[in-house]
Amino acid sequence: MKVLSTAQLMRYSRHIMLKDMDIDGQEKLWNSKVVIIGMGGLGCAASQYLAASGVGELTLIDDDTVDTTNFQRQILHHETSIGVNKCVSAKSTLSAINSEITINTIEQRLSGKSLANIINSHDLVLDCCDNLATRNELNLHCYQLQKTLISGAAIRMEGQVAVYDMQPKSPCYQCLSQHFGEQVLTCSEAGVLSPVVGIIGNIQACEAIKVLSGIGKPLLGKLMLLDASDMSVNTFIIPKSPQCEVCGD
Repeated sequence: MKVLSTAQLMRYSRHIMLKDMDIDGQEKLWNSKVVIIGMGGLGCAASQYLAASGVGELTLIDDDTVDTTNFQRQILHHETSIGVNKCVSAKSTLSAINSEITINTIEQRLSGKSLANIINSHDLVLDCCDNLATRNELNLHCYQLQKTLISGAAIRMEGQVAVYDMQPKSPCYQCLSQHFGEQVLTCSEAGVLSPVVGIIGNIQACEAIKVLSGIGKPLLGKLMLLDASDMSVNTFIIPKSPQCEVCGD
């Protein structure tokens, strides 16, 4: 296990001052590996706080390139990055935030064994993608490999976050997603208020830090819903479904 240098103890001192975090918690972050699927609005928001917080290694996955419609909410990308892969663009900004961490980029869409191998080599998965098929596949691999999955979504003025620890008695993402309809709208089809993706992405980062460092009470098996139109927040327990194709009996 890598220990923090004197300079790093100063850099992360505001974390270390937290009673629950202390040096042990910060060193857990420094030795952690997180993979982020999707470097759009959610991925941009979550990754900057994971980088700033000293998570030792981040792997960014996205096959998309930056365009002008992204600037309204995808805050790591700049006007000079139009046409550049989103992972490459995000890495440039994240490296300026924290040059000490390792940032890997995978500039293609992964599935099957290649995706499972990446997930298996990391401690935690952040689902920041924008389609149901990918979310369900991430959930399947995380369940099979027993990797914690932190899922976020945002559309219009609404957002949601949930944490799945993939334990035998816990629900998985498909316990929830099996109730979704055939057509799930994306931001390009329905729009989204830009700060909403920032709020949800930052909550994903907060939950990841809590899980990795062992502090606080993460949203394990719970769904947090945000409605920014009146800034209401509601949290519900996700029931484990006996009929779930992934984790059911």
